[in-house]
Amino acid sequence: MSGGLLVAGTTSDAGKSVVTAGICRWLVRQGVKVAPFKAQNMSLNSFVTAEGAEIGRAQAMQAQACRVEPTALMNPVLLKPGGEQSSQVVLLGKPVGELSARGYHGGRQQQLLGTVLDCLEQLRGTYDAVICEGAGSPAEINLRRTDIVNMGIARNAGLPVLVVGDIDRGGVFASFFGTVALLSPEDQRHVAGFLVNKFRGDVSLLEPGLDMLLGLTGRRTYGVLPFRHGLGIDEEDGLRVSLRGTVRESVVAPPVGEDVLRVAVCAVPLMSNFTDVDALAAEPGVVVRFVDRPEELSDADLVIVPGTRGTVRALEWLRERGLAEALVRRAAEQRPVLGICGGFQILGEHIEDDVESRLGHVDGLGILPVRVRFAREKTLTRPSGEALGERVEGYEIHHGVADVTGGVPYLDGCRVGQTWGTHWHGSLESDGFRRAFLREVAAAAGRRFVPAPDTSFAALREEQLDRLGDLIEQHADTDALWRLIESGAPQGLPFIPPGAPA
Repeated sequence: MSGGLLVAGTTSDAGKSVVTAGICRWLVRQGVKVAPFKAQNMSLNSFVTAEGAEIGRAQAMQAQACRVEPTALMNPVLLKPGGEQSSQVVLLGKPVGELSARGYHGGRQQQLLGTVLDCLEQLRGTYDAVICEGAGSPAEINLRRTDIVNMGIARNAGLPVLVVGDIDRGGVFASFFGTVALLSPEDQRHVAGFLVNKFRGDVSLLEPGLDMLLGLTGRRTYGVLPFRHGLGIDEEDGLRVSLRGTVRESVVAPPVGEDVLRVAVCAVPLMSNFTDVDALAAEPGVVVRFVDRPEELSDADLVIVPGTRGTVRALEWLRERGLAEALVRRAAEQRPVLGICGGFQILGEHIEDDVESRLGHVDGLGILPVRVRFAREKTLTRPSGEALGERVEGYEIHHGVADVTGGVPYLDGCRVGQTWGTHWHGSLESDGFRRAFLREVAAAAGRRFVPAPDTSFAALREEQLDRLGDLIEQHADTDALWRLIESGAPQGLPFIPPGAPA
């Protein structure tokens, strides 16, 4: 078998990432050597591969679904928004500059098509199948000329396209039909059919509509996936915590101790890698919420200042909302605070930033004895070590270089009283270390909370990916999907007018 498939969507957040991961896990369980691919991703949630390349977290999770190590080939272009109008462009895992949306779509994007196709070709030469994920909608007619992630990649690589629609939002039949009808005849030839996502109720009631859709478009529906709570993998943009849903909406064991532990995460602008708190939310008895007002910190046992693509902007936001003053007061009262990456920098004494905000010297909150200088070269590493008597691993993605002048060493950062700071993302996914950290927090907060002794974050992730594979295996026509991946879109698919405007 040597084939591929592009999973497109009627809208953003239709379920492309989840369906791609589910198809990958289903295939690998059939003995197929499979890899994920997303030509261009826009996300503040990223990951560092073993070779030191930065890619989207969703593609790293899809690689895990394939049971392979993620590489830069799987996400050759990553856009990291730095505001409303510009993004950092990460090419093959390394930042190559900042571009406005107009500048990117005005020419730079099309120049990257050759690189994207080369990466896909390398993967197809190595794996039996490559399951590609699109972005947004393939029917964004204003962007079709420079598209390298939806129909642009499908046509150039000869891929069949499966269009996913979120029926929970409503209007799925109009979305399916309209998506096809707004594509050119050449593009329409690649659209093989549809997959309904997040359906609630009796499928027999949906079947007449699917039959009419087939009559209108000449394209079949390859499956109807039922609505399931907690099945999101690492999010690209939204504020959801991917594993929190799994824990809260399934039968969850009560806290081991007498108390729960309340964690408040400051919802700073351009928040990045907020998936750091997934491992906390996976612990029985840990309640995680995102906050944006100082009064919401008052009953928290732990406050986290997370990573951000705009450290100085986030610092200003904390001050404007009164959260900065609340954090300083909280630290002085010896109540637990954790700063991660940009949040760690914010807790320091001062920041010298001629790279992100270009505002030069900016005073930090002064809680930790740290001075930060932003370097043009980005740090991308996968560190490991020992802390709190436990083995711990993480990954670093930052321009800020920290000069730690005091405190007690904590990973690559420091600790003063009950305030911790580090550049390490993902450290809380190390089970023993997470439990040790939570015991420290509970003691400082005066809570009779005890971490569960057997929570395995890696096992929860695997369980979640298996559930995605089960959805595909049980609710999609896998024989038809197999033929699609292996042989491409059916011949003779009809053209649906009016097609893309000239």
